[in-house]
Amino acid sequence: MSAVGSFEALESELGYHFHDAALLLKSLTHSSHAHEKRTGEDNEQLEFLGDAVLGFVVSDFLCRAYPDFSEGQLSKLKGFFVSAANLVKYAEQLNLGSYLHLGKGEEKTGGRAKQALLVDAFEAILGAMYIDGGLDVPRQLIARFVGTQIAEIGGATSQVMDFKTALQEVLQKRGLGPCRYVLAGEEGPSHQKLFTVEVELNGAIVASGMGLTKRAAEQAAAQQALEDLQQHD
Repeated sequence: MSAVGSFEALESELGYHFHDAALLLKSLTHSSHAHEKRTGEDNEQLEFLGDAVLGFVVSDFLCRAYPDFSEGQLSKLKGFFVSAANLVKYAEQLNLGSYLHLGKGEEKTGGRAKQALLVDAFEAILGAMYIDGGLDVPRQLIARFVGTQIAEIGGATSQVMDFKTALQEVLQKRGLGPCRYVLAGEEGPSHQKLFTVEVELNGAIVASGMGLTKRAAEQAAAQQALEDLQQHD
């Protein structure tokens, strides 16, 4: 079985048309396929470059989004964003498994769904995009994925302001009753965990937030709930 997706479809998903189509092909070629075909053209070098591009761009985004965060806090967030467990979600959204060029052995053992292969291909594509179009090209793709997640994380203000109390006061004034904070998820290794908390009001989820601690995630969720309430005033 060969890759089933067309490059045109993938380029549409990426939002970028390659000037050098060979770069895109190389980014999707696993070493097992290159060895079988004896071409020597696999995606390992591009993956190495893409990993560096990803690390720089994510670091840049985080420094701009959280100018008051310490190096330790920024490192913890970066560790989450560049982790394989997070990157595989991006690869799956792009359906990269359909485009991989694999050797027969990898094909038979389900290589199209393997996390390591998908993450390597995603990073290799970033490297290929950088070579083909410069830094702004992969930056736009990374922003599409990471930007949404960053927006859900409690910023510096949520670390010092008590949005939970403010939310409760607003709910009481409007006669909406108390809300509950529900831990919806924990992602990343123990030293780089990112928590997701949802605000539940009258049995319905009304907002969610992410944070480096459960408390920060609760504050971020409360802040989002407050903003949503204010928009509907």
